[in-house]
Amino acid sequence: MPTDVFGALANPVRRRLLESLRDGPRSTGELAGMFELGRPAVSEHLAVLRAAGLVREEPRGRYRFHHLEPARLAEVSDWLHPFEHYWKQRLDALSDLLDEDDEA
Repeated sequence: MPTDVFGALANPVRRRLLESLRDGPRSTGELAGMFELGRPAVSEHLAVLRAAGLVREEPRGRYRFHHLEPARLAEVSDWLHPFEHYWKQRLDALSDLLDEDDEA
């Protein structure tokens, strides 16, 4: 089971779970209802996200609510930041090339 942030983010189901938590906490059942997966499979994905520190779980009676932990996502952003310069250069070059084609 991946416990690092990048290993957890490698799976598209886990990325969708994180996206669904942007608007606030959701119960396991509510999250499971968003997927064509069984509740146990969604619970396993949530366990990976918890182990990576991307999600925290809050018990409320019989239910478990999951909250996004944005601090760990900030680490991903910090790691990606140096690559922004590279992509900006590439997109600027593409834009210049397209402008040249329009002028021709």
